[in-house]
Amino acid sequence: MRKLATKTSYIGAGVGLVLFAIIGLVPGSLLGGVMGLNIAGSLFGFPVASGVLQRIIVAASMLIGVMVSGIIFVMGSAAIGWVLGTATEKLLGPEEAPVPKSADLGK
Repeated sequence: MRKLATKTSYIGAGVGLVLFAIIGLVPGSLLGGVMGLNIAGSLFGFPVASGVLQRIIVAASMLIGVMVSGIIFVMGSAAIGWVLGTATEKLLGPEEAPVPKSADLGK
């Protein structure tokens, strides 16, 4: 049985992790921080003061932004890898069963 789809899925997840580290980490943090500033501003008024609760809201939203960005990069590239592996398996056709040896026939 071929396991090409699983292998390409793992490769895609690894590529997604590298892409996330290169181009997804900073934008995820930035967008999450802006979202946190908007939430804190809506709750406590603009301009946002430097209170503890406001900082916790901004930090939590930055963390959520980084996590969402990571999930999108890793899961998206793993799904692309799985699709490519499945398509390759279908193009290669069914795998042939191994031919039994003559010594195995008597058992």
